[in-house]
Amino acid sequence: MTHDTGKVSMKQGKYQRVLLKLSGEVLMGHDAYGIEPKTINRLAAELIQVSQSGVELAIVIGGGNIFRGMMGTASGMDRASADYMGMMATVMNAIALQDALERQGEVVRVISALHIKEVAEPYIRRRAIRHLEKGRILIFAAGTGNPYFTTDTAASLRAMEIQAEIVLKGTKVNGVYSADPMKDPNAKRYDTLTFTKALTKQLGVMDATAMSLCRDNDMPIVVFDVTQPGEMLRAIAGESVGTLVKEA
Repeated sequence: MTHDTGKVSMKQGKYQRVLLKLSGEVLMGHDAYGIEPKTINRLAAELIQVSQSGVELAIVIGGGNIFRGMMGTASGMDRASADYMGMMATVMNAIALQDALERQGEVVRVISALHIKEVAEPYIRRRAIRHLEKGRILIFAAGTGNPYFTTDTAASLRAMEIQAEIVLKGTKVNGVYSADPMKDPNAKRYDTLTFTKALTKQLGVMDATAMSLCRDNDMPIVVFDVTQPGEMLRAIAGESVGTLVKEA
């Protein structure tokens, strides 16, 4: 059942409007490449739970499961060309996620920073906010529309523009660690962290541009494991999930 009849009231959760940043790799599930149907369908069901709880939900999705701009650059491609290919990979992921959500009855809009009018709306800030107010899930594709900027930066920028209260970064790791937990058994997970410390120690929460943008605009970030069912709802409810990054 869809809910496209106007702004819905908050039934649960701490936040009214959130920006969810998803890495493309999350869509791979147990596969080595592409999109695993079981994973994207589970994710869609959880996103619908969030939306139907009354939370206005916008999503920025990466494209690393298909193509990553830096990967192309490393192989000798021109950086701008490689980044544009990465942006188009995010459009493919956005359309796939839109399809998974719509098959479960949700109303969704894909908004692209690149003009691809046959499959996505162009980015217009006021229109995007109106979609949120009507209870529609937004999926922002193609990053910022510019090379040399990551989807992390796109997530931070869009969060400011739509006046989100928080950025939720859904990854395959349950927070931010002092070192790579896969390589260092003594790595410590932070419950809370300041932007300054994360930047100084290069802890990899987001890239430096995205982090600085959030810090300068007082936009908190929660890094959590989106592969664990229920973690997204817990994060939105304000529970202690993953790592909360904010200035003291």
